Amino acid sequence: MTERSVVHSTFVIERVYPVAPEKVYFALSDKEAKKRWFADPANPRPDSYRMDFRIGGQEVNTGGPKDGPLHTYTATYLDIVPNERIVYSYDMLFGDIRISVSLATMELRPEGAGTRLVLTEQGAFLDGHDTSSTREHGTNILLDMLGRALSAS
Repeated sequence: MTERSVVHSTFVIERVYPVAPEKVYFALSDKEAKKRWFADPANPRPDSYRMDFRIGGQEVNTGGPKDGPLHTYTATYLDIVPNERIVYSYDMLFGDIRISVSLATMELRPEGAGTRLVLTEQGAFLDGHDTSSTREHGTNILLDMLGRALSAS
């Protein structure tokens, strides 16, 4: 029998991007734009990606290592203020094992000619399958990928 546990954690990550909030929002809210930086092109297993960007809509991204379980990210959008705020909940599964459930808020604030993105995540990490520090590290990588996509556009 698996020992059950929950570890709660909150982290905040900030980035300043040299583009207007409207461009950052587009990269977060448009399916094709988000797929360019959010889905892993180097993943040996083909990703499946769908996005219904509206309050109550879902985003699902699946993929994973060739020799391991499928990783599934399923988000539900709870609040959307165009060019200012996106609030969503999501869970992560490795195979059919739920490893975490989170509430995330992305705030977009004008800063000079650019945008300050403030991401706050409150997570429940389940049964020792994942940790807050691992999630924060992965989220930093994603926000770096977003920055590269914004620079290329």
